[in-house]
Amino acid sequence: MTGKTQKDETIASLPVFLRRLLLPLGISIGLMSVALLIGITGYHVIAGFNWVDSILEASMILAGMGPVNTLPSSSAKLFASAYALFSGVIFIGVIGIILGPFVHRVLHKFHLEGGKAQK
Repeated sequence: MTGKTQKDETIASLPVFLRRLLLPLGISIGLMSVALLIGITGYHVIAGFNWVDSILEASMILAGMGPVNTLPSSSAKLFASAYALFSGVIFIGVIGIILGPFVHRVLHKFHLEGGKAQK
């Protein structure tokens, strides 16, 4: 096979790389927004918190800070437990989505440097 392959390509310029970050950032913001909305709704409906307390509680759990208010019932505690586990998975996923382009750029740069050293 002849022709230019990805191995032969130079690393993207900074403006191009920054533009490429927009999609992962958008996906991450979307996932976090949906996760926050699920938490807000759950705390409002299941735990009976007012909207402000629901936002606070869901935000603190999603950010990994922990609960703020005492949960009034067993169903609220079960929801909080499930939401905390869900939030952990969302956190790991979002970190992966955001770090993916950076890791790709670093690996691409090492690959280019390694290839030039061999020639």
